[in-house]
Amino acid sequence: MIDAIQQFFNRTLAAPDKAQDRSLTLELATAALLCEIVRADYRTEPSELEALGVMLQTRFSLSHEAVDELMRLAEREAEQSVDHFQFVRLVNEHYDYDDKVALVELMWRLAYVDSALDPHEEHRIRKLADLLFVRHSDFIRTKLRVQEESGN
Repeated sequence: MIDAIQQFFNRTLAAPDKAQDRSLTLELATAALLCEIVRADYRTEPSELEALGVMLQTRFSLSHEAVDELMRLAEREAEQSVDHFQFVRLVNEHYDYDDKVALVELMWRLAYVDSALDPHEEHRIRKLADLLFVRHSDFIRTKLRVQEESGN
């Protein structure tokens, strides 16, 4: 299965002109980055997986079945990935700044699903926000907005 995912990435990264493949690859990259937040505290709660599914379904207008498949692929890709470079690169190439800030906000929402912010989650979000070139002020602003909305 890992070989199939690697071939998928190689195929889509080698031919970025194909709009459908590019959007699917971008969806997978985004989902993999969000999976990193779910996995950051070394505990995967059902509520976090449910929230991730809803986020992906809403963000990409996907069917429930497509979200399930995307989450399985993203989780495997995140587990096998040595670093975040391939995912971050795709997001940096195809998202504008506001989309990146919205992605960081989704990361915060995932971190607060269980009503507690783990230091590992915060560290991972900070690292990814830096790699996505999100300004620190926007990093903090999204954190505070999510904290306020979640009652923390």
